[in-house]
Amino acid sequence: MTEARTKTLDPEEVARFARLAGQWWDPNGPFRPLHRITPLRLTYLRDQLAQAFARDPKAAASLKGLCILDIGCGGGLVAEPLARLGADVTGIDPAAENIEAAQAHARGAGLEVTYKVAIAEEIADLGTTFDAVLLLEVIEHVPDVPAFLARIAPLVKPGGVLILSTLNRTLKAYALAIIGAEFILRWLPVGTHQWQRFVRPAELASALCGAGLTLCDTTGLIYNPLADEWALSSDTDVNYFATAMRS
Repeated sequence: MTEARTKTLDPEEVARFARLAGQWWDPNGPFRPLHRITPLRLTYLRDQLAQAFARDPKAAASLKGLCILDIGCGGGLVAEPLARLGADVTGIDPAAENIEAAQAHARGAGLEVTYKVAIAEEIADLGTTFDAVLLLEVIEHVPDVPAFLARIAPLVKPGGVLILSTLNRTLKAYALAIIGAEFILRWLPVGTHQWQRFVRPAELASALCGAGLTLCDTTGLIYNPLADEWALSSDTDVNYFATAMRS
């Protein structure tokens, strides 16, 4: 795997997260925001997958038999609970340190998750396809989003879905996700995000269409500082999810 910067991989971004690999599962560490929003991420993922594949979202094994690829899986914060819901999960990450952390935690939890040190393009080149492909907090770290989506779209089976979460390129997102979260509240290490790489929903819809995918849902994720709670919302000004289908 090349370490050179390409349109779809920035090694500086990979290295930034690799340095934090030992802290993925610390709920009070640098990934605390992900721990806080993971229950809502899982609710969104479960409900979208249940709708796409005619499953009962309240069933204990609602995702049984579904093959899911988690791109940029990090330490496995999403891959593990999806496996508990019955899915056959493959998690990939370009940082070996992240994969080692994910494998160790899965072993300790007695879960079977397939983890690989790889970039999405390498998996796509194998011709492998999945019922669902996840890009959670990934595309805002990618140099060229349309090029990246075009390369990975073939990973989605016909009738399958691509589910993303990312940040909107608005002044509100700059104020809250960078100034607030990184500099004031110190929820994230300074430099975690680059505002110019945030993606507007219209830009994402266009890039998905160019990759042969149809956007079928956009849902916002908002934070209420008074209640210290996160919630799904129609407000996509800062964080948002998107689901697209391959016909």
